[in-house]
Amino acid sequence: MEQKNHVVLVDKDDNEIGIEEKLKAHQLGLLHRAFSVFLFRRKNGEIQVLLQKRAKEKYHCGGLWANACCSHPAKGENIIDAGKRRLKEEMGIEVYTLESVGSFTYKAEFANGLTEHEIDHVLIGVFDADVVSFNPNEVEDAKWISLENLEKEMFQHPDRFVPWLKLALAIIPKEAIMEIV
Repeated sequence: MEQKNHVVLVDKDDNEIGIEEKLKAHQLGLLHRAFSVFLFRRKNGEIQVLLQKRAKEKYHCGGLWANACCSHPAKGENIIDAGKRRLKEEMGIEVYTLESVGSFTYKAEFANGLTEHEIDHVLIGVFDADVVSFNPNEVEDAKWISLENLEKEMFQHPDRFVPWLKLALAIIPKEAIMEIV
């Protein structure tokens, strides 16, 4: 059963301790389970990653660049299945395989009073289309960028990116990317 407006609350070891309404969890800064999906491809000899620019109307980080998609699993939903579901809902992309490469905990406070406090599971997969039919209620724009250029842009303009992007990228082993593309 999907509960789109709720998040799974967890302890520091990612053990489920309850559920809470999504907005309330972010108002109170409650630790909850999340995931970030990264899609890669090889084009013209370089490895590229798909980014989305979050819709301005998002409850936080609107207008900032993020990975292919990020969200929260429903109670009882497997992280991989949740990643595939949200990828389809946000980006119109169906992938057959996503791989979990680890997780990290972070906390970020935003100017609108919301706090993101998550154990974020990082998922990776392959996608090779140039055009993405994203949901305009979720996504303002999408682009492919080389990993090298992304690192440069995040260094030069960190204010253009969501706070979890750099943290999530840091735990993706380069070998894992090389194996899938």
